[in-house]
Amino acid sequence: MKFSKETILIVLAFFAIYVIWGSTYLLNKIAVQEISPLFLSATRFTFAGFLILVIAKFLKLPLKITRKQLLNNTLAGFLFLVYGNGVFVWALQYVDSGFAALEASSMPLVVLILMRIIYGQKIHKMSLFGVALGITGIFLLVSQQEITKGENSLLGVFMIATCILSWASASIFVSKADMHKSYFVNSGYQMFVAGVLLFLFSLIVGEEWKSPLLWNNETSISMLLLVIFGSIIAFTAFNFLLKKVSPEKVATSAYVNPIIALLLGWYILGEQISFQSIIAALVLLLGVYFINSNKNSKKT
Repeated sequence: MKFSKETILIVLAFFAIYVIWGSTYLLNKIAVQEISPLFLSATRFTFAGFLILVIAKFLKLPLKITRKQLLNNTLAGFLFLVYGNGVFVWALQYVDSGFAALEASSMPLVVLILMRIIYGQKIHKMSLFGVALGITGIFLLVSQQEITKGENSLLGVFMIATCILSWASASIFVSKADMHKSYFVNSGYQMFVAGVLLFLFSLIVGEEWKSPLLWNNETSISMLLLVIFGSIIAFTAFNFLLKKVSPEKVATSAYVNPIIALLLGWYILGEQISFQSIIAALVLLLGVYFINSNKNSKKT
């Protein structure tokens, strides 16, 4: 069987948002132990965005963008990266990376509800069952005493929930918005603008800015991997998928991300995986499966 070039790219793009993004929870958790969270995200996205635009120029991709496309990329960058990622990284100071990934796995549920509210998309019976399972899984997850007993842990849980809403809203917006024809260039503009905004917000809240020359080896390696794989490769793949398949299908990265994040957090950082978390993960991911059945997607 011969696959088209686009089919192969879609498969590779899904691998990027499934596996690579699953590891970014760990990488952010490592880096945020030494670097202020908004400064961390600002450094990551500014550098990655600049590098993407330089590479695009080298590849002779057109960088010219209309005013509307620039505004759309700015809004997407804010929702995805300034709030959706910057605040998420801030919350990792108070929440384990594995738990954060599990909470983020509820995003398909949020996307489905938003698609119903915004576009009136019909929710099938199996999806309603998935929503019920998702809510149950989230309750099991956040009701654990181990999760809520830490300082500011409840605040961290709540802020992650708002990040999920921001990311889901941006996913739907980008799938319909007028954007630059190059997904790579879109990623560059979104990251660079988000990085500049994050530097501004970091300055406003008075974060400490630590020179990269003073970072320890673990932080430096984590940042390098975040820039190359988490930002340039995976985020470009994400933008590509939002234009090729439905937002609900793109949100299925929630299937794999939590599993990878949990295992890496347990193996490398020694984070504990409670039995209730395992049950919550199974219930939540089962709900995600029902939500994202093929019947729910208008695109293929």
